[in-house]
Parts: sequence; C-alpha cells; structure tokens
Amino acid sequence: MTLGDAVLLEIEDNGLATITLNQPDRRNALSEELSTGLSEALDEIEGSDARCVLLEGSGGSFSAGGDIERMTERIESDVPADDRVRELERSTNEFLRRLIDFPVPTVALVDGPAVGAGANLALACDIQLATEDAVFGFVFRQVGLSVDAGTSYLLPRIVGENVAKELVLTGDIIGAEHANEIGLVNHVYGSDDVDERVDEFVEKIVSGPPIALRHANRLLGEGLEKSLDQALTDEAVAQGIVFETEDHEEGVRAFLEDRDPEFEGR
Repeated sequence: MTLGDAVLLEIEDNGLATITLNQPDRRNALSEELSTGLSEALDEIEGSDARCVLLEGSGGSFSAGGDIERMTERIESDVPADDRVRELERSTNEFLRRLIDFPVPTVALVDGPAVGAGANLALACDIQLATEDAVFGFVFRQVGLSVDAGTSYLLPRIVGENVAKELVLTGDIIGAEHANEIGLVNHVYGSDDVDERVDEFVEKIVSGPPIALRHANRLLGEGLEKSLDQALTDEAVAQGIVFETEDHEEGVRAFLEDRDPEFEGR
C-alpha cells in the first residue's frame, strides 16, 4: 500500500505491518509529506488486525531528521517563530505523540543514519534494532537549535540523564555498537543476516497473545510515571481483562499439553 509517495505500508497475513519511509533522495528527512504519510499509516494499522509494526527507511537511511530545505525556506521567507512552533506541533509532534502511545507494539529497524528528529523517530518505537551500518546523532546544535521531537523526554529515559546530555551537548555521531553499549538500541545485526534476524525477532511478538501484549506494553510505558501502588493496581485491572480472553485459556492449555500456543487475539 502506498500512502502518497513518501511512505509505504504492507500488512502481512501474519499480523506484521511494515512502514517504510520512502524519500531516499532526501535521506527520509521528516518532510510534511512524510509526516502525513506516517499518520495515515498508523490510521490504517489501527483499523487492521496488525500485531506488530516494523518501521524502517529506504535507500540506506533511516531518517536524516529535520527537513533542512524547509528550514532554509522559513529563514529566507522570515516566518515568525510562533508560526514555526505551531507547524512543529501540527506535524512532527502530532505523530510522535501517537507513535509513542500506539497500542500495537512497534519496532524500529535503523539502517544508516538516524539523526536529530530522525533518531527520536526510532526512539519513539517500543524497541530499537540496528544494522552494523547504523549511526545515531542528536545533532540539533549543528544547526543552532535546542532539542525537539521528544529528545528531552525519550533520550534520558533510555540512556540516562548524563549520557543524554553528553550526546546532545556534543552532537557526537555514534555507531551501532556504541549505541548498543549505552542501551540506545536493543540489538545490532550484521548485513549478511539482518533480514533473517529481524524476521526471527518480530515473529516472537507477532506470535504472542495480542491483547495481553498490548496491555503489557502500555503498562511498561506508563510505569516510570507511577507510584508502586498505582502500578500494582493498574496491573491487576489489566490482568482482570486478560483473564477473560480465549488466548489466556489457550496459553494455559498449551502449557499443560507441552506445546506451542496458537494465539488468536480473542
């Protein structure tokens, strides 16, 4: 499925939805067309039976971040700062909020550069995978800007405050192995077996109990903002819902029968 020319979407029968950023000539910078396409892709996925979302970039880049051409146009046309802020809220921030809170588990596959807002696009997913050619950078300082696109929210939660400040204040570009060492990504795969390894990884999510995993994913995302008592209460409420599913019954039967469960999302 093509959502304009900027974003491609494929939803497979097994429940895997793959979103491909498809402006390789611009290194998949976050243009307005790409932002709109991403929002439309999430609309399609939310109305489907998808069990996992894989977000990737085409042409050897994940995303080069902010659209420099658009920045130049704003400067040359002397667009007021208030108008730029409103545009940021309307485009990038809108779909990032939605991606962070998306009910279906999301996995970013980073191949090539993921910088600035493009790095945050990867961090907005629930899990980050990388090829050995991936590079990351929070390079807002290089264009004389502070941070946006959720950097101050996402980055410290993933790598800690000290490391987050170092990455932002220096603007250093780091490779996949370094990113893995500091916890910025979950796994790094070699170019010779990346497709096979990614398929194996997402299959673990796709084959799981969709309702239970959605609740678990949501609870983990909310956990840092809650007290222990609130977390325990919310977990109990979620389990009360999942206890009533056919998937729970199937999981228990499969365990007792020493076989792999077949979850149907009911």
